[in-house]
Amino acid sequence: MSVAPSVSYPSLVRQFYALTKPRVVQLIVFCALIGMVLAVPGLPTLADVQLALVACLGIWLVAGAAAAFNCLVEKGIDAKMKRTSWRPTARGELSDRQALVFSALLCSAGSVLLYVWVNPLTMWLTFATFVGYAVVYTVILKPLTPQNIVIGGASGAMPPVLGWAAMTGDVGPEALILFLIIFLWTPPHFWALALYRVEDYRKSGLPMLPVTHGNEFTRLQVLLYTFVLLAACLMPFVYGMSSWFYLAAAVVLSLGFIGYAFALWRSYSDELARRTFRFSLIHLSLLFAALLIDHYLF
Repeated sequence: MSVAPSVSYPSLVRQFYALTKPRVVQLIVFCALIGMVLAVPGLPTLADVQLALVACLGIWLVAGAAAAFNCLVEKGIDAKMKRTSWRPTARGELSDRQALVFSALLCSAGSVLLYVWVNPLTMWLTFATFVGYAVVYTVILKPLTPQNIVIGGASGAMPPVLGWAAMTGDVGPEALILFLIIFLWTPPHFWALALYRVEDYRKSGLPMLPVTHGNEFTRLQVLLYTFVLLAACLMPFVYGMSSWFYLAAAVVLSLGFIGYAFALWRSYSDELARRTFRFSLIHLSLLFAALLIDHYLF
C-alpha cells in the first residue's frame, strides 16, 4: 500500500479534484443534460429544473468516482505516459487508500442522491455505468484487447440515457439513439488520439489499436467509423426527434469529421491526427448543441 507525503489542505483538495478528471466529467454531465432536456417537451417547469440539477450533481459524483478509481487502477500505466504522468496517483501524491476511499465516498453520495431524490432506475443505470467503466473497461478490457475502446465505449455512451431516465423514469428509443451516436463516435475519437500518442501506449503496454495493428490499419478504421457515425447522426431526424435545422448541422459536422478522417487515411501526420482528435470534440459538442437549439426553436 503506497503512502502519500504530507501536503497542505488546499493542495490536497486540488489533488482530489484532479482525480475526478474534471474536463471528462464535464462532457459526461453535458451529454446527460442533453438527454434531460430532450426528454421534457417544451419549456421545463421549475420542478423539472430542480430535478435536472439534482440529477446532474448525482451523475457528476458517480462519474468522478469512476474517474478516481480509474486513476488508482492505472497509476503505474499513467506514470509511463507523458499525457497522464501528472496525475496525483501516478506521482505518488495521494495514497492508494486515499484514492479508494475518495472514490467510494463519491460513488455512495451520488448513488444515494439519485436513488432518493431522482429515481431508482437512474441510480442503478448510473451505478452500472460506474462498474462498466471502472471495472469492466479499466480492469478487464483495456489491458486485454485492442477493441477495448469499442466495447468499453458503451459506458461512455450512457450519459444521455441517464439524463433521459432521470426525467422520465424509463429509457425510450430517443435515449438509445443518443447512446448509439456517442457509442459510434468514441472509437474514431480515441483512435485519433492513440495515433499520435502511440509511443506512450507502447511504453505503457496497453494493446491500443495503433500498437497492435499499426498506423495504416487504425487510420482506415477511423475513416470507416466516421461513415457509420454519419448514418447514426441522421437518426434523430429520421425518427422525428428533430427538424431540418438539426439535420443540416449533423450533415455538415459529420462530413467535416469524414473529411478529417479521409485526409488522415490518405496522408498521416501527428499534427493532422491532433486536429482530427480536436475536431471530434467539436463535432459531438456542436451536434448536441444543435439538438438543443432544434428542440426549443423549431
